[in-house]
Amino acid sequence: MPASADTADADRGLFGPGSVTWRVMNEPVMWVGGFRALYLQALHPRVMRGTWQNTAFTDRRKAFGRFLRTTEFVAARSYGSTADAQRAAQRVRRIHASLRGTDPDGTTFRLDEPELLLWVHCAEVGSYSDIARRSGMPVPAADLDTFVAEQRRCAALVGLDPGTVPGSRAELDDYFADMRPRLRAGPEARQALRASYNPPVPSSLLPLRVAVPPVSTLAFATLPRWARRMYGIPYTPATDLAATAALHAVRRASTGLPGRLVWEPTMRRIFAAAWSHKDSQAHGVPAAAG
Repeated sequence: MPASADTADADRGLFGPGSVTWRVMNEPVMWVGGFRALYLQALHPRVMRGTWQNTAFTDRRKAFGRFLRTTEFVAARSYGSTADAQRAAQRVRRIHASLRGTDPDGTTFRLDEPELLLWVHCAEVGSYSDIARRSGMPVPAADLDTFVAEQRRCAALVGLDPGTVPGSRAELDDYFADMRPRLRAGPEARQALRASYNPPVPSSLLPLRVAVPPVSTLAFATLPRWARRMYGIPYTPATDLAATAALHAVRRASTGLPGRLVWEPTMRRIFAAAWSHKDSQAHGVPAAAG
């Protein structure tokens, strides 16, 4: 039987307006957290190798499509109804289950192995929580722990046992400490890092192409020192201080009234054009040149 209108209206998804997740993810500065997560995720050799082998990073159209699918999934699981989140997760799980990667020694592996899914999840959640803290969001430490715990619901969506997923920032720190010996910046990770500064978007989305390089630069600067060392990038304490100051400035600019008046209409235009481009490509219609 179809759900009633009242029931549908009551379904606010995995989190809802009273959650820390809605409070954190509503901040525009979280775009920095998303890019930071990608750089951190790339340090797991199998995660990066499997992604590289199954995504045509050098094909700008396919890479752009992957970007759109990722943003759609994050939005659905954060703000969509429960059914929306489950449908988006089913698509992701179906894709992951069909994909395989190959190590240099010829060993094959599944992209939906729990270790790989857990690393991707923790790198993303750790990045969001760290950017929230360092950008000056009014989110107390206890609420950030709640945010990490809430994200176990997202982990369950992609097939992880929530009981095996870190549920606080301290547990995340322990997890990263355990994982560090297994991490490195392989050739795929370094090439993806370089490619991120020349985003694979169509010319009709010039504002996005212009915005990505500075966001990428700031996101990389906010990585943990050990992660930047793996990429071979030197650091000093002043680098961390400068990155934190920049995060504060970005958040103030994007959440104040002037920032909102510029940010929100711009992002709506960008993504309206993005989805229009995606639909035109799906129907074999060339996108209009920008």
